[in-house]
Amino acid sequence: MTPNMGSADKAIRIAIACVLAGLYLLNIISGTIGLILIGLSIVFVATSLMSFCPLYLPFGLSTRRMKTNVD
Repeated sequence: MTPNMGSADKAIRIAIACVLAGLYLLNIISGTIGLILIGLSIVFVATSLMSFCPLYLPFGLSTRRMKTNVD
């Protein structure tokens, strides 16, 4: 599993997960939609911690900064 997520991508996913969790805890979103969004939040946090998003693979995407060799 080669990391394919950059730091900005990870920060955005964590922020979205926190907002969704907050909305759920404050009962602004609830029911089936709330549970689906909490599940999505868990996926966002998990992919951020692993620095790997499986959905990027089929499209060849990577938000990770490429290292350059400068002599």
